[in-house]
Order: sequence, then structure tokens, then C-alpha cells
Amino acid sequence: MNTEHPKIFLHTCCAPCATASTLRLLKDDYDVVLFFSNSNIYPPEEYKKRLINARKLANILKVPLIADDYDHESWQKWVRGLENEPEQGKRCEKCFHYSLERTSKKAHELNIPFFTTTLTISPYKISPVIFRVGRQFPGFVDYNFKKKEGYKESIRLSREWDLYRQNYCGCEYSLRVEG
Repeated sequence: MNTEHPKIFLHTCCAPCATASTLRLLKDDYDVVLFFSNSNIYPPEEYKKRLINARKLANILKVPLIADDYDHESWQKWVRGLENEPEQGKRCEKCFHYSLERTSKKAHELNIPFFTTTLTISPYKISPVIFRVGRQFPGFVDYNFKKKEGYKESIRLSREWDLYRQNYCGCEYSLRVEG
């Protein structure tokens, strides 16, 4: 009898969003591997701060974390022409595609059959758009982490575990709007 849990690769936008998301996946009997892939984050110091906190969370939850290469220039080229789009618009959808495609490729490379993203926990992100983008890639699992008070739980856990909570999505365009 095989008692091994299926592996899932969790695209991790930040430690706070990964708190309740990871716990939900663990409760659903997945072996979770966090994937910090966030070339959208600006400035580089912010990226480093978020990565440090993602590693802190991985240690707390005793799950592995893999950090992707940071390539903000590549991400900027990817969203070029959409700089003035509103939040939750075409630029965000294109950004989701960038991150989820990288996650899918890395999961495949590591022979991890499933992947999903913490992005759906945020009340500022539209889950059906994320699902539509994610379904373009094999192995994507629709998880709406907003359900069951996921966002509220992520705030509570972030405070309990003293994790850095940023006040903008990550890119310079959301910083301009939200920051």
C-alpha cells in the first residue's frame, strides 16, 4: 500500500499569503513544496525581504522552499505596454501567466505532478482570472484560498509568527497605486 502523499508545488507570492494556504494543503494531505518565484517584485530590497520571510515560514512549517532566479528585467519586458493598466487588469493577468508558467515548468522539471498558487488568498486578486490562467498549464489545481476565511487566518498567523506583511502587491506599478 502506498502511503505517500501527492506532492504539490505552491507558487508563493509572499510568506503571509503562504501561511493559511500551506496549512490548507497540508490538511488536504499534500506534501507541499513552496516555490518563491517573484520577478515582479520591486525594488530588489523588497524582493529580498519577502524571500527571507518565505524562508522563515518554510522553517516554521517544516516544508521545503525553492527560490527561483530573480529577473525583474525579463518580467518588465513581459508586461511592457501594460504599465498604465489598472490593478486587477490586463497587466495583472499577464503577470499571473508569467509566474504560473514558470511554476508549471519548474514543477515538471522536479517531477511534481500538481501546482497551485497562494495568489488566490488575497481579496485584491480575482480568483477566476487566476484559475483561467493556471488551467493553461498541466497539473494546475484550482484552490481558492480565500474560502474558509483564508485571508483573515493569514493575517492572524502572520502576526503570530512575526512575518513581514507588505502593503502592496509587489511591482512598481502597484507600488505607485497602493503604496
